[in-house]
Amino acid sequence: MKNNGKLRIIPLGGMREVGKNMTVIEHQDELILVDCGMTFPEEDMPGIDVVIPDIKYLLQNKHKIKAIVITHGHEDHIGAIPYVLKQVNIPIYGTKLTLSLLENKLKEHRLLRSTKMVTVGYRKPVKIGKFFEVEWVNVNHSIPDAAALAITTPVGVLVHTGDFKVDFTPISGDPIDLNRLAEIGNRGVLALFSESTNVLREGFSMSERKVGATFDRLFALMKGNRIIIATFASNVYRIQQIITAAERYNRKIVLSGRSMLNVMGIAEKLGYLRVKPNTIIDIKDMNRYNPKQLVLITTGSQGEPMSAMTRISTGEHKRIQLTKDDVIILSAHPIPGNESAINTVINHLLDKGVRVIYESLSEIHVSGHAYQEEHKLLLNLLKPRFFIPIHGEVKHLLKHAEVAQKMGVPKKNIFMLENGNCLEMTANDARMVKDVPAGQVMIDGLGIGDVGNIVLRDRKHLSEDGLIIAIIAMNRKTGDMVSGPDIISRGFVYVRESTDLMNEVRGVVQKSVIDCKRQNVKDWSSIKSQIRDDLRSFIFKKTRRNPMILPIIMDV
Repeated sequence: MKNNGKLRIIPLGGMREVGKNMTVIEHQDELILVDCGMTFPEEDMPGIDVVIPDIKYLLQNKHKIKAIVITHGHEDHIGAIPYVLKQVNIPIYGTKLTLSLLENKLKEHRLLRSTKMVTVGYRKPVKIGKFFEVEWVNVNHSIPDAAALAITTPVGVLVHTGDFKVDFTPISGDPIDLNRLAEIGNRGVLALFSESTNVLREGFSMSERKVGATFDRLFALMKGNRIIIATFASNVYRIQQIITAAERYNRKIVLSGRSMLNVMGIAEKLGYLRVKPNTIIDIKDMNRYNPKQLVLITTGSQGEPMSAMTRISTGEHKRIQLTKDDVIILSAHPIPGNESAINTVINHLLDKGVRVIYESLSEIHVSGHAYQEEHKLLLNLLKPRFFIPIHGEVKHLLKHAEVAQKMGVPKKNIFMLENGNCLEMTANDARMVKDVPAGQVMIDGLGIGDVGNIVLRDRKHLSEDGLIIAIIAMNRKTGDMVSGPDIISRGFVYVRESTDLMNEVRGVVQKSVIDCKRQNVKDWSSIKSQIRDDLRSFIFKKTRRNPMILPIIMDV
């Protein structure tokens, strides 16, 4: 693809979806990558662990890649990095906490020694390659060290917001750096790439401190209860407020969940978490204390199947067993698609007779994403020539485009991109050119991309309809059946209670083999196909079910 000295913007993830954020910014023979995230599998992806962007385009242009620049340390922005680094070695630039969280991931994948990581500071531009200069600008979000990026290119300045909100009273650190954003806007912004997660919500988002006041009120009311709180492990500010409230009411903190222990350990070590000595105790020591002296902070606010809160709700947690005096607080907003899993956890908890407090009942969560008025403020400060809404489903992107229009961005200068689209820009013009390969790659265990639509289709078929295996032994020369058929059923019917049906199934297989011999069919793949067709027809007629049918022929 010829570049002709123009700037190219290519999203490989994060468009018309929430998650796996990844954007290529390319000029001539160089490109940088903004974020490199993953997403979790949807319900129609059985067995898949995570989903990452398809990076065929990056592999085709390895020689051009100069760096990955990261906005913040959430999984949907850094989760795919280990998988990408296994295929192409790229330097990574980010803020202190972001790279510390990434360091743990790279250790697990044995990539830390081979990866160059550069820690950056706010308002300190970094030259990358010949064409790019990147400045990290402080923004507020639900994790410390979040940043917007001001990327200076030969064609103009791009601003990528990352995930942000405007919080004038953050729990720690400084408010969003509106002064610097205004200065960048006054210099002239060619294009703004702005996250759209909460653009459907009118007004301003609440300050995180609002949740602190709620925790204080709840702790005062629950002096006789053990309190168990589920939240995102990465929401350091939320956990800081829980710790502050616990210390005020002389409670000990217990952390449960691997990611919770990892993130909190890093945050405390780097000074992002203020904890008095002996406030946090080991989960093994919690039985030494009266339950009303404890606050347990766990993962699982989204109903994840293997999370601590899910295991607690089903009574499968090794160390935490519920009593009727426990109070559960779910301090997180459901990510779209997780509502069913969260409701299941809530129902399990209520079934056990414990009190459950969740968002609809109390102000125990505020979002880390900007509402409409905050987006308007940013558009007003930056005054971009072109506007590209990112990080959202179609309804979010359309609404954000509408907000930008109201703020004076001409409709022809607003681009609703899809993953793989290529937007070519000059200082005065922008247009769509030929798409590049894009999509999703599914990670299952150690396999990267080896599970595709056909495998998923088979898994879904097995999960919905079960499996019948028909095993026969045949003499290849004569075409005679020597033994069998043996019928194995899994997930279709319980064999011991379906003897008559299994006998009929054997009869159908025997007839198929006899018919093939009579017609002089000797090709085993044709015989298998005949068995499969005959069995499928018979089983559907008898049961109105359609299990996967697997004929196996052994040569004797």
